[in-house]
Amino acid sequence: MKIVLQRVNCASVSVEDKTVGKINKGYLVFLGIINSDTKITAEKAVDKIFRLRIFADECGKTNLSVSDVKGGILVISQFTLCAELTQNRPSFSSAASKEHAIELYDHFIDVARGKFKTVQSGQFGAHMVVYASNDGPFTLTFDIND
Repeated sequence: MKIVLQRVNCASVSVEDKTVGKINKGYLVFLGIINSDTKITAEKAVDKIFRLRIFADECGKTNLSVSDVKGGILVISQFTLCAELTQNRPSFSSAASKEHAIELYDHFIDVARGKFKTVQSGQFGAHMVVYASNDGPFTLTFDIND
């Protein structure tokens, strides 16, 4: 599972000019699901995100979690994170099949709803327009399998 996480002041996602997900302060999570990912992988990813402490405390140190600041998360499926760039044209052969990816995307969101106060999401497989007000900017990338 490949993740790009941005600390945001606010973020939203629209499909066909209709807002389908919106948060104020929190994390914008772009989620790429690969062939070898499992429900356990999704659970580990949610737990890692839940434990992150990247909001500033009263001393300006990145010491607070999204829960500490009463923030939310907005989860967007993004298979392009799985791109292999050995050629000029990206290959997506390591991206999970649509059926497998939907199952894990839904599981990721279900697990997240058990941990976070506010969880919003995009629409899997749709053409989405994502708006974000990056805070910092503060962006992390990680592969949960590493």
